[in-house]
Amino acid sequence: MRSTVRLRILITCGVLVAAGVGGWQLLPSDEGRNDPVPVGTTDVISSLDPAGAYDAGSWAIYSNLYQSLLTFKPGFTTPTPDAAENCKFAGDGLTTYQCTLRDDLSFPSGRKVTAEDVKFSFDRMLKIKAEVGPAPLFPTLKSVTTEGRDVTFHLSGRDATFPLKLATGAGSIVDSERYQADALREDNGVDGTGPYLLKQYKPGESALLEPNPKYRGALPKTGHPVLVKYYKQSEDLANAWKAGDVKVTHRQLPPSFVENLDTGSGTRLTEAESAEIRNIVFNTKSDAPVRIKEVRQAIAAVLDRPTITTGPFKSTVEPLYSLIPQGFVGHSTAFYDRYPAPDQKKAEELLKDAGVQTPVEFTFGYRQDATYKAETLEIKKQLEETGLFKVKLVEADWPTFQKGYAAGEYDVYTVGWLPDFPDSDSFTAPLVGTGNALASGYSSKTVDKLITDTQQYGDRSRATRDFKAIQDQVAKDVPLIPLWQKKDYVLATEAVGGSQNLSDGTGIWRLWELSWI
Repeated sequence: MRSTVRLRILITCGVLVAAGVGGWQLLPSDEGRNDPVPVGTTDVISSLDPAGAYDAGSWAIYSNLYQSLLTFKPGFTTPTPDAAENCKFAGDGLTTYQCTLRDDLSFPSGRKVTAEDVKFSFDRMLKIKAEVGPAPLFPTLKSVTTEGRDVTFHLSGRDATFPLKLATGAGSIVDSERYQADALREDNGVDGTGPYLLKQYKPGESALLEPNPKYRGALPKTGHPVLVKYYKQSEDLANAWKAGDVKVTHRQLPPSFVENLDTGSGTRLTEAESAEIRNIVFNTKSDAPVRIKEVRQAIAAVLDRPTITTGPFKSTVEPLYSLIPQGFVGHSTAFYDRYPAPDQKKAEELLKDAGVQTPVEFTFGYRQDATYKAETLEIKKQLEETGLFKVKLVEADWPTFQKGYAAGEYDVYTVGWLPDFPDSDSFTAPLVGTGNALASGYSSKTVDKLITDTQQYGDRSRATRDFKAIQDQVAKDVPLIPLWQKKDYVLATEAVGGSQNLSDGTGIWRLWELSWI
């Protein structure tokens, strides 16, 4: 989900470790208050049209307003039917995937959902191929055909991960009579079949969600009305919490706020392992020196992750030395093996052998936020103190920043990433495959082949060797540098129940779990 750049998972076992969760969180009341539960976040909705966004904030709201054929139940990493009655691969080839659509689904207009609507949703997403859209998630999807309520996906090669991809925001089903086949919807309207209806939307400010009485799917019942409030920076979210403007917060509170939080006095903090990561990404298409592999290797050689994680992030994140984070098949320490500690001498030798003049100058883009600014200033300091680099910082709000790196406006930039689905493939194909979602321009025949190799195994543990080989090649080519992996925090008052179930790392934002006590 595509970057944070788009959710998204996991706690591999799907288990939340709650800090001081009381019985009031486990036993919400079905009666009493009916006013919306106010939820605060710094995530951003790039587009309400699922063909137009591949980021965490957009996909979080999609999981409430739209349905996909499949979804993830809490704590499970295997998808289960939602808009579909059943789904399966045809035969043993892993190249044809078939689903039968439920017969009791209807759009807000009252029109019955058809298999043709499903086909339309995928065809338009691939045709529009929005600059920051989810099309890169489906490189193996050749075509979609229908017959009655059956939908068949024809793949160009074996892809055991395809069902997982269907369960993401990219698989959202839209009304073919309300969305254009070749253009994104721009009226801020939503016509989906999810557990909620969008009753009011103020871009960049709030989204009012009310239960959808026509919802039919994997959930036994829809939830309580919710008012999602969007804040530009983490400090704004913290101030909203202090002022009582929100009763639940999720992504992202300032690290210093979390570090000093008093969980007494009617507040509860749910803490869980997460697969959210952050990378330094290099624009290998640019004319800047970072297109040269040895320059990227030299930057990797002098980077001091522990200082970043304990400084700006107050140990709410942990250093990451691999493309695939802890908890996933194939996790390794490829970057630590090549660059175990800051080594200025090694960096100097790399640049000298490549004939690169120093200091190496480049622009460094980052999303506007006090914490990200502190992180970027620390990285700039580390690089410039060597005398080998000169860094020009460029700050932008999320929409501007996202469009900027997609358009190649920065030589180097930092992007957070939440996996789209609970599988290591969500960290390989979208991040380092040809045409990747990070817009880095990196392309490697070796890596592409290895990615394809990993997708052929239904038993994902059999792909471990190939996943490690991908990470070794990435540590050698350095199209990106892994920075950190963080924990997931949900803060709620004692008046709200269900907050411990809001997020489990699968990229699905379960707002329907929230209610007043």
